[in-house]
Amino acid sequence: MKPHDLTEGSADPTGEKALASGRAVLRTEAEALLRLADGLGGAFAAAVARIALIEGRVVVSGMGKSGHVGRKIAATFASTGTPALFVHPAEASHGDLGMIARDDLVLALSNSGETTELRDLTLYTRRFGIPLVAVTKRADSTLAQAADLVLLLPDAEEACPMGLAPTTSTTATLALGDALAVALLTRKGFSARDFSVFHPGGKLGAQLLRVEEIMHGGDDLPLVGRDAVLAEAILEMTKKRLGCVGIVDEGGRLLGILTDGDLRRHMGTAKLERPVGEIMTRDPRTIEPRALAVEALALMNRHGIGALFVLDGERPVGALHLHDCLRAGIA
Repeated sequence: MKPHDLTEGSADPTGEKALASGRAVLRTEAEALLRLADGLGGAFAAAVARIALIEGRVVVSGMGKSGHVGRKIAATFASTGTPALFVHPAEASHGDLGMIARDDLVLALSNSGETTELRDLTLYTRRFGIPLVAVTKRADSTLAQAADLVLLLPDAEEACPMGLAPTTSTTATLALGDALAVALLTRKGFSARDFSVFHPGGKLGAQLLRVEEIMHGGDDLPLVGRDAVLAEAILEMTKKRLGCVGIVDEGGRLLGILTDGDLRRHMGTAKLERPVGEIMTRDPRTIEPRALAVEALALMNRHGIGALFVLDGERPVGALHLHDCLRAGIA
């Protein structure tokens, strides 16, 4: 046998059994998700409304695999505008109950609804009137009977051939958490701009940068008055090195833009003493400071231009060049 050759001499040399097993798992879980979607009803809508109205946080808790899923659900809530944290149920019984405040809501995860470690946390919510939403497969379970709202998982078999390893149930729980988070962000009108506040790092952070964060402003902004001649405009354009200059009126409102492309197109007629207003591009494409930089890049690509002036109302407060977007990693 060759070194590291894991197929030669094995019981499944072609991998067909592995492929069949993998496909069976995915189909089993996919069918459970469809059943979960079809079964969503008033309890789900009520849970979304209840979470949206709380003044505190969503406290997610679960034991074992449900706990691992719960951590992800809490992270998804937090990153989409719903403050949340995960509290381990066993640690809750040893002091972490103090992390749960009366204006919070507890989302407890337990496939069976009989997780012993959730007992003290459940009693704590009942004692202090903290809303409790249960995610479980059994409506007659201890957890479900104690909860204010119950989100039922489909009564589907686990994808494990022995029916023991949490597979289908954890997938359904995770998907239900995603459904809650997305329903909440939709209800709240949570936008990509809001999302960027919680995701400043990496490639995603670059995609969510705002124009005002990378634009040129202040003394770097190339501007001339409406009475300027071409020689003055060229001097300003050269000095600021953005390949364009904005023309403004006496009130600082943008009237037009002159680009190096405009200069090339008017080479035969553009005398240096000619008023810049005669050859400028009127009503140029602009963007607002709070727009996403990726939106600015799309606008430039769509219209084949290399720069945009950034307007606050009618007045330019910045300029953004295509190269600024590329340097920021937006592409």
